[in-house]
Amino acid sequence: VGAAAPANGKGKGKGGNSPKNGGGKKSASASEAKGESKEESNGGGEGAAVMGSGKGQEVTPWTAEADDQFDYDVLVESFGSFYIEEDIIARVERLTNRRAHRFLRRGLFYSHRDLRQLLDLYERGEKFYLYTGRGPSSEALHLGHLIPFTLTKWLQEAFDVPLVIQLTDDEKFLFKQDLTLERCHELAYANAKDIVACGFDESKTFMFSDLDYIGHMYPVIVNIQKRVTFSTARGIFGFSDSHNIGCQAFPAVQAAPSFPAAFPVPLRGSTDMPCLIPCAIDQDAYFRMTRDVAPKLGYRKPALIHSKFFPSLLGPGGKMSASNDNSSIYLTDTANKIKKKINKHAFSGGQETLELQRELGANIDVDVSITYLTFFLEDDEELEEIKRKYASGEMLTGEVKARLIQVLQELVAEHQERRAKATDAVVRRFMKVRPLVF
Repeated sequence: VGAAAPANGKGKGKGGNSPKNGGGKKSASASEAKGESKEESNGGGEGAAVMGSGKGQEVTPWTAEADDQFDYDVLVESFGSFYIEEDIIARVERLTNRRAHRFLRRGLFYSHRDLRQLLDLYERGEKFYLYTGRGPSSEALHLGHLIPFTLTKWLQEAFDVPLVIQLTDDEKFLFKQDLTLERCHELAYANAKDIVACGFDESKTFMFSDLDYIGHMYPVIVNIQKRVTFSTARGIFGFSDSHNIGCQAFPAVQAAPSFPAAFPVPLRGSTDMPCLIPCAIDQDAYFRMTRDVAPKLGYRKPALIHSKFFPSLLGPGGKMSASNDNSSIYLTDTANKIKKKINKHAFSGGQETLELQRELGANIDVDVSITYLTFFLEDDEELEEIKRKYASGEMLTGEVKARLIQVLQELVAEHQERRAKATDAVVRRFMKVRPLVF
C-alpha cells in the first residue's frame, strides 16, 4: 500500500455516510479540547495495537475486509483517533472563506489526529504542507484512487499551501513478487500523469518517485529506522519471518515525508513546518509509528485526516480487484463501458420487483449507486432528494443508476481530457527538485 493510499475499496462494505459510522458529531472530547491526543492520554506508544479488528472486520495497511459493512466507530476507538466534528468543519470554512468540500460535509473524511492543533497554528499565521501519495502497482487508476487526491487538491487551493506527493515504486517492488523494479518505476511515471490530471498547482507541488529521490530523504529515513525496533514494526505491521528485509525497512520510507527535513529544497530549508496527511483509515498504522518516533527526532508530529473506504461496485462481500474489471470504474473506461458496468454490476438496495419497490422502497445504506453519488454528486439538495425518493419507493433503481452514469461519465471524460495534456515534459516539471512557492 503506497503512501496515503486511496480509500481503496479493498474491503467488503460501503463507504457511505451514516450517523453511526461517520463524522459530523457535535462536540469534541474533553481530552481533545485540551489539545491532548489519545495515544498520549491513553498511554499508547510504540507497541500499541493499531489493527481495527473485531465485529467481523480487519483493517491493516494491507488488508481492509468486513463481513458486511465497516464499523467506523470501532476503527476510531481501536486506532485512538478523533471524529471530525461539526465545529472543525465550520472552522475550516471560516479560515478558508469557502464552503467545505463535500467529502468533509458528508463525513467521508471523518476521523483525524491533531487537526485542531494544525488549524490553531494556521490561524496564528503558520503555514503547513500537505503530504499524500500513491503505490504504483497498475497502469490504470480507478475511482477510489481519486479520493485522497480530490480532497488534497481542495485543501491546497483553500489553504494556499505546498504539497509533496510520494510514488512508492520501491514498496511495490518489495511487496509484489510479480513486478520487476523497472516495471514499478515505469508505473510510477504512468500514474503520475493521472495525478497531474487532478489539477494540482505546479508551482506548489513536488511529486517524486522513491527510486529517484531516496538520496535526499535517506538521512531522515535512517534516523527513523534507528529508533523503531523490529519488535515494534512486527507488532504494528504483522511482519513474519517470510517477509524480506526490504519490507521490514520500508515503513520508515513512507514515514520520512511527514517531516520537512526530507525536503530541504522543495520546502526551502524548513525543519519545523507542520504536515497534514489526507489518507484512508487503513494507512493510519504507518503514521501512528511516525508520530511515536517524531519527538525522538525533535520533529513535530504530522496531523492526519482519515477517509472511509470506497467500495467495490459489487457491494458488500465484493472486492475491488485488478483481476475483476467489473468490480471498479477505471479512469480509462469509455462512456459506454461505464454505463454497462453500472447497469449490470452495481449492487442495488432496491427491491426485487417494481411492486415491492413502490411499496417498501430501497435500502439505501447498501446501495452502491447511492454511495457513489455520495462521493461524486456535488449538489447536496439533489443527493438528499434522490435518497428520499429512492428509500420511499418513489424512484426506481434504474433511475438512480441513470443519474450515477451521467455523473461518472462526465467526471471520467473530463479526467481523460486533462490526462491527455499531461505529457512527459509536464510530469518532469512536477518531479523536478526545486523550491516550491508558498
